[in-house]
Amino acid sequence: MENSTNLLKVREKISQLDSELLNLLAKRRGYAVEVAETKIDDSRPIRDKDRERQLLDVLINKGKPLGLDGFYITRLFQMIIEDSVLTQQAILQKHLNLTPSDTARFAFLGPKGSYSHIAARQYSARHFDQLVECSCHKFQDIFSLVENGQAEYGILPIENTSSGAINDVYDLLQNTSLSIVGEIRLPINHCLLTTGNTDLSQIKTVYSHPQPFQQCSQYLAQFPHWEIKYCDSTSTAMQMVADQNSPSVAALGSEAGGALYDLSVIEHNLANQQINMTRFIVVAPQSIEVTEQVPAKTTLLLTTGQQAGALVDALVILKNNKIIMSKLESRPINGKPWEEMFYVDVHANLRSDNMQQALKELSTITRSIKILGCYPSENVVPVEPEKITP
Repeated sequence: MENSTNLLKVREKISQLDSELLNLLAKRRGYAVEVAETKIDDSRPIRDKDRERQLLDVLINKGKPLGLDGFYITRLFQMIIEDSVLTQQAILQKHLNLTPSDTARFAFLGPKGSYSHIAARQYSARHFDQLVECSCHKFQDIFSLVENGQAEYGILPIENTSSGAINDVYDLLQNTSLSIVGEIRLPINHCLLTTGNTDLSQIKTVYSHPQPFQQCSQYLAQFPHWEIKYCDSTSTAMQMVADQNSPSVAALGSEAGGALYDLSVIEHNLANQQINMTRFIVVAPQSIEVTEQVPAKTTLLLTTGQQAGALVDALVILKNNKIIMSKLESRPINGKPWEEMFYVDVHANLRSDNMQQALKELSTITRSIKILGCYPSENVVPVEPEKITP
């Protein structure tokens, strides 16, 4: 009894300290806002990697006499630095584009709890005060809602580290008038979700979207007797399992989404690859400008000629203009068998001299170029300290 009382007292102290840490993190983010405001009228870049590295070295040295190892401090403050960078980036972008920060209507795939829903909430939390949710059954519906003015933004998965490109989204980008204005990367932790305390041996049917099934194929291969049922989203799958309330059915989806449907997790981290992330793009009716103070990405759609080496010639132009390509995806051209178009992501600002020169040269050797958008890169590559010693 005494041990239980002591444990409760210690947990109360931890809870109090956690609350203090939250207040300090909020205060630190407030300082990041102040830093961003000082950079609005000058040309200093958001990131100073040398200072970030020096900060980590100082913190590691301060942590040693406190019994905190360098790896723990590095991992913790890399996350804090990332938050500071993205906070400043959002403020500078709002100022440049005069973006309203109050309310935004977002169209996404699936009802509440889908990965797209979670991505929409995370993205809007940094850029807007309030999110109005517009759920859709198909990717085409997302484009239609934004094109018709029923939503200001649409968020769509474009690629996954495990299953690759989302071809349906790439194909829809061919004909839309919308522009890519942002991106977000979401860690994907596929879980097996059920109602109550279900045992694995009781499960007969599993529901989910085709992508999670593909990404968790190695795990599912252990249960060949399970019947696979495809749904239009993971949230639809979770809703179906919740409605049936049977120990014989389960869903593949996120833990956060499952909590919205009162589902329990019986298996975690089921993807074939340990690091499983999905990159989402944000589309809007109007393109945006990206300040030169933040790293930018530009997405192009190229149609090359059919002569030998046509694609290589295009890529050489990017190389010669010192433009780094991060993604190349080919898709067939409708109505033209065996002909392809190419989606290209480059780390470059559309307004830069190098990018403008590259576009000028590309226009002379390609059949068509469509700029799908220039937007801030949300991939904050963490710096490493000079040396970590235990």
